[in-house]
Amino acid sequence: MKAPATKTQEEMSKEAKSSYFDLPALDVSVAFPQATPASVFPECTSDYYQLDDLLTSEERAVRLKVRECMEKEIAPIMTKYWEKAEFPFEVIPKLGALHISGGTIKGYGCPGLSVTGSAIALAEVARVDASCCTFILVHSSLAMLTIGLLGSEMQRKKYLPSLAELSSISCWGLTEPDYGSDASALRTTATKVEGGWILDGQKRWIGNSTFADVLVIFARNTATNQINGFIVQKDAPGLQCTKIENKIGLRMVQNGDILLKKVFVPDEDRLPGVNSFKDTSKVLAVSRVMVAWLPIGIAMGVYDMCHRYLNERKQFGAPLAAFQLNQQKLVQMLSNIQAMLLVGWRLCKLYESGKMTPGQASLGKSWNTLRARETVSLGRELLGGNGILADFLVAKAFCDLEPIYTFEGTYDINTLVTGREITGLPSFKPAPLRPQSRL
Repeated sequence: MKAPATKTQEEMSKEAKSSYFDLPALDVSVAFPQATPASVFPECTSDYYQLDDLLTSEERAVRLKVRECMEKEIAPIMTKYWEKAEFPFEVIPKLGALHISGGTIKGYGCPGLSVTGSAIALAEVARVDASCCTFILVHSSLAMLTIGLLGSEMQRKKYLPSLAELSSISCWGLTEPDYGSDASALRTTATKVEGGWILDGQKRWIGNSTFADVLVIFARNTATNQINGFIVQKDAPGLQCTKIENKIGLRMVQNGDILLKKVFVPDEDRLPGVNSFKDTSKVLAVSRVMVAWLPIGIAMGVYDMCHRYLNERKQFGAPLAAFQLNQQKLVQMLSNIQAMLLVGWRLCKLYESGKMTPGQASLGKSWNTLRARETVSLGRELLGGNGILADFLVAKAFCDLEPIYTFEGTYDINTLVTGREITGLPSFKPAPLRPQSRL
């Protein structure tokens, strides 16, 4: 007697499927006609205390220019690329045409914006898509600013013009697998040789790295034991950059692992202004102000989406906006945003006047991300089932905010920076173990 033939997995899968199993999903406007998806971006209703009154005419013009581009050009395609975790290279020329890359850098083809203007521009990008904003932040406020502040005149003339146009792309390599918050302890080495330097080591979580033309890399000088900075060219012998897979946030951003195996960097590409880890603080002071505006933009986009959704979506014979609980959540979201905007604006003014301290910058970043987390969580509740669909922005923003809560200093580390400043007592490392009491 023969045993019955065992069905293959493919055969079992085929039998389990219905005749319509492989049909494409319904367009969201057909599947859910009662509310408009984020591909048609809502008007801005979140600036309740009228921040525009605090801006110069140039800053307002930048805000409107970026908002129009993001709503018309980026909003219709962002969900597709976010879902696939692919970078939308097609938008680079459109972002370049905004002329915001290079931010506060003057000359060399850079826009020379005020700190406030640069921050406002980034917030408007983040309002529609946090991945695009992170792409610009890394390129502009980290890599370009490092060359602008700490590079030589020759390096500024050579690299900044094409970077400002986004005809070439940059990344910024500080973080390593073993050293995140404790970045000053990095292990990547730079050894002096005739005509240049040899870099050996590894970096992780480096945004834009897989396609960057210019990589700003920090390494420990083996002769002085101090941190130095270097400009590495794409496809340099011994350089390898690979994408980190399976992220749940900022999925369009191409974060990478960088391996440096005896990579030669000529003397002219060593950044002369980076001679210790403290020198990076000149760049991080500005970038931390910029990062404090990312959660502002994200929270504004989520509020704008929820405001429209609650007016369009009806249940129990009335729009969701008519229910007291929903109004309370919406007002709480709006309150958070007004406070975040004023903190961000004041931080910019402190920097522009030369009064900003590291603790103030850290407080702005940590507090704004905390309030944005609450705001986006409330937005997720308000959208119900649609709050887990990227089509309606809130779910995507919910996920995108998590890495922003962590990068450029985690919430906890930034809190400790401020704590050290107000008490005079550092608490980054655990207290030394004391001998056990005989009591």
